[in-house]
Amino acid sequence: MATKLGKNLPLIAKLILALPVLDIFWGIVRILRSADKHNTVGIVLGIIMLFVGAAIWWLVDFICILLTGDIIWLD
Repeated sequence: MATKLGKNLPLIAKLILALPVLDIFWGIVRILRSADKHNTVGIVLGIIMLFVGAAIWWLVDFICILLTGDIIWLD
């Protein structure tokens, strides 16, 4: 269920959610995707990236959504 979270959103909504303050949504999606697949490394990395890497990952998310339509993660 969590693996489909955010995939059905329109492109403009995905891009808005990738902006610096709102990018917390994609951080939570990463954690939920990893939890859904029982990926402990992904969960821990997602939590770390949620707090530490948010300043950089919003730009990575924005570019990935523009190019592929989805965020990049350890899926």
